[in-house]
Order: sequence, then structure tokens, then C-alpha cells
Amino acid sequence: MGKECFWLLVIGVSLIASEPISNSTEEVFASNSTEQTGDYSDIESKFSIRNPEFPDEDLCYLVPGQRDSVSDCNFKNDSHTFLIIHGWSVTGLFESWVYKLVSALFEREPSANVIVVDWLDRANKHYPKSAENTRLVGADVAKFVNWLEELDYPLEKVHLLGYSLGAHVAGVAGNLTNNKVNRITGLDPAGPSFENADSLRRLSPDDATFVDVLHTNTRGSPDLSIGIQRPVGHVDIYPNGGTFQPGCSIQHTMKLIATYGIYNMDQIIKCSHERSIHLFIDSLVNRAYQSWAYRCSSKDAFNKGLCLSCRKNRCNKLGYSINKIRSTRSTKMYLKTREMMPFKVFHYQIKVHLFSDKNMTLLEQPMKVSLFGTTDEKDDISVTVPSMSTNSTVSFLLTSDKDIGELLMLNLHWEKDSYLYGFFSTNQFMIRRMRIKSGETQSRLIFRPKEGEFGSLVQGGDAVVFVKSSETPQSRREQRQHRLKHHGSFFKQGVNEATADMIKEPALLHNESTEIMTETTTKPNTAQVNTTNAL
Repeated sequence: MGKECFWLLVIGVSLIASEPISNSTEEVFASNSTEQTGDYSDIESKFSIRNPEFPDEDLCYLVPGQRDSVSDCNFKNDSHTFLIIHGWSVTGLFESWVYKLVSALFEREPSANVIVVDWLDRANKHYPKSAENTRLVGADVAKFVNWLEELDYPLEKVHLLGYSLGAHVAGVAGNLTNNKVNRITGLDPAGPSFENADSLRRLSPDDATFVDVLHTNTRGSPDLSIGIQRPVGHVDIYPNGGTFQPGCSIQHTMKLIATYGIYNMDQIIKCSHERSIHLFIDSLVNRAYQSWAYRCSSKDAFNKGLCLSCRKNRCNKLGYSINKIRSTRSTKMYLKTREMMPFKVFHYQIKVHLFSDKNMTLLEQPMKVSLFGTTDEKDDISVTVPSMSTNSTVSFLLTSDKDIGELLMLNLHWEKDSYLYGFFSTNQFMIRRMRIKSGETQSRLIFRPKEGEFGSLVQGGDAVVFVKSSETPQSRREQRQHRLKHHGSFFKQGVNEATADMIKEPALLHNESTEIMTETTTKPNTAQVNTTNAL
């Protein structure tokens, strides 16, 4: 075990030392297929067909070229076939996730053929050599698939699942088969030696009818990232931005080691990397808690809540039940998850307009939000708002691991950001309304302060309570269209919408503005002008 731990601690050094894949096996790519005439004698990889009763046991091997092995192993010609392809192996043994994935596949598809591709002898090398061996193993898998096709097995029932280096094995195999397999799922494909590699040497969208990829460990520079950063499929999903995964901190790993022993040392290296497998397993066994991902241009835009649309295939299920949507360019999608199964969370965009009697811009402000719905509630969700400025609209993403049903009310609390806060002054913003969009239900709602027309959000003060309004974004659009039709654009008249509201109801707004000015001790003229800039 000591030697094992040593190697786990120097994995980073091995990755840094990795060299570009050499040309020693260039003949593998001499043609676009492995067209064979029945000679499978050079195949070194083994194909273990697993049994649902003993998912961790190699009880029978399918041997390409030997028809008897098909009946001996009870291979079912009318069932789906899954090929699980492991990655780099430090110990030369199968990791525990293999039998967990086998069990999950049988739970979802009880009659399936589940095959584990055993290339441990070639995977248990120094990383650069194992990376180079993916070509040879890919050629083996391609020959195996071609043999199945010779037995009249339909390739539209074949699904390859490759983890880390195994994802690139699947890609090479898909490129070399006589005809395309139905689907390849890349589970955090390895980064070193492949980030800038030719598409023939790594997983790519051309390797199957549909290629979906989960990226869960893409931290660091492209050459050193354990998982590949670039999109390599038709749909590339980046849970939690694709970098750090919840529950994978060093502190959390140390707790595991303290509780369960040094055998958990490897989690320091592989926790985020291996999360891709467990996310896929989750999609197989927790059908009632399917995670949804959303198309977005960047992680930062997603974290602002700007990408929770499902129009025109902008959202999709993560994992087994993904909608197989192909496009000419890879689609990058994002989502948040929790740290354990079921990983699903519910996504909300919170959008508010802030105004104040003084100009200020505050960065990285801590908030706590509590949600109250028709079926449940979620208290004190911590969120950091990147920037808050006077007379600006702020949008941020909020997630809940509870399904609260239809949102009815929420509390917004602005926390102190330092112990010295409030010594010199008190920061305060006014909020007139809050717009909230749910990613999972696609509902759009407007919330207003429970008391008064304006909510006073004070740093370090009491939470502001917002309740669901009968007003909807649709009704607001209809009001604008009515105004445009009968009065023309307010912008052309030099009047904004808030000013128009003031003209429409001068007495009401004057009284409320007077109350706000009294409570905040602001200058009368300044406060009245700024209240007109509400959203």
C-alpha cells in the first residue's frame, strides 16, 4: 500500500512529464477502418461480459473470432450492449467504480449485455506510455465491434463508455470501426497528451452517431489539466464549471482519511475526475431526479443566471437519458450539482435593480437567501454577488437541493463582509421588484416587497421579505405595447418608464418617497430623482 500511495502523490509529476504521443503505432491509423478478414489473433485486450448477480466478477470472456464464446457467455443479440473502458491504472487492478457502473446499467437495462474492456496490462504503465497505448487498445475494441457486426449484431445498439484514457480508447475505436456505433459517452476524458492532439488520436464528434462528454476536472493550464478542457463531443457538459466538484476539497478528503483510513488517499487526486462516472451512474438509478444542463457561452455567464433557457434545445438532460441532438459545432452546457447522490439541484435566476441616494460599487458581497414554496422551503442559501452598483441591474444564479414546488416567497439578507463593517457608514440599496426564473420549470415570476413598494436592503441589517406578485413578465410586456401604441416611446420623449409611473400616480409616489427619505435621512431632491429609476 505504501508504494501505491507514493504513486498517487506523484501523479501530478507524471502528468507534467508526459510527452506528446509518439508515432510508434502510426500504422494503426493507416486506414479509416480495421477491415479484417477474420484474423483476431493480435488482440490483447480482454472482453469480460458481466452478470447482474456478480457485477464485480469476470466469469466469461467474449473472444473475437470464436463464435462459441457468444453462446457460452449468453450474449443476447436482441439487447443493448454497453462497453465500459477504464482509464490509467496505478495498481493494475479494477477500481471500485467499475462494478458500480455495471450494477447501475443492469438496474436500468436488466437484459443488456454489459462488457468490461480489460486493458490493465497496457494501462499500468508510466502515464505517457499508457496514453500511447490507447491507440492499440482502440484498435482492439474496433476489431471486437466489427466482429459483432459480422455476427449480424446491429451497431445502433452499441454504446461505448470510456473514463479518462478510456474515453480516448473509445474515440480511436469509433474512428476505426467499419461502421459507426450508436453512441460514445466520454467520462472526463484525459487531458495530458490529448488537449492539442489530432482528432484521430482522441475522442471527437466524428467517432459515433452521437458523442456526449462530461468534464469534471479541468483545473490548471490546458497541458496539465487532468481532464481535457476543450469540447470533444456533440454535447459537452461542464458540471460546476467543469473544475472543482462539491465535496472534493482537501479538507473533505482529510476527513475521509481520518474516518476510514489511508485507503482514501487517492481521493485527493481523483475525486473530481471520477465524479463524472458517479454523475452518469446517478442518471441511471435516480430517474425521478434527473439533472438538467443549460447551453451557455461561458461559466461566468452561467453563474450570473443568464443561461436558464430551454428554447430551441438550449437545455438537456445529463447522462443516460440525454436528448441526442447533433449540431455542426460542439454544444457547451453547464449546471450545478450537490456533493452526493442524487446530485440534482434546482436552478434559479435572481434579477434585481438596485438604486440608492449615493453612488457606490461593491464587489463580492455575501448574501443569504431563503426560499418558501408550495411543498417545501430552503433556508439560508449562501451566495456571493460579484458586483452591486447604484442604479444597476444585478443578476445571479441561486440553487437549491430541495424541490420547494412553486415559489411563493423569499427572504434576502445582505451579510456583513468584514468585522470593521459599519464603523464608518452603512451601505443600503432600495429594491422595487425582483424577477425570478426557474430553470427546471421555465416559469418567470415577479416578486415585490411584502411591506411597502420599496424594500430597503441594508448591509448587516434585517432580511427583506419579497412575495409573489400577480404581475407577470407577460402582463408587463402587454402594458409596454399598449403604451407604445397609444403614447409612443417614452425614450423618444426623454422620459423613462419609472418617471412615467410617477406622472401616472404622482400623489402615491410622492407619499412613499417622503417616507423613504425620512427613514434614510437623504436629501429630498436626490432621493426623489433616484426612486424614479426603479426597475
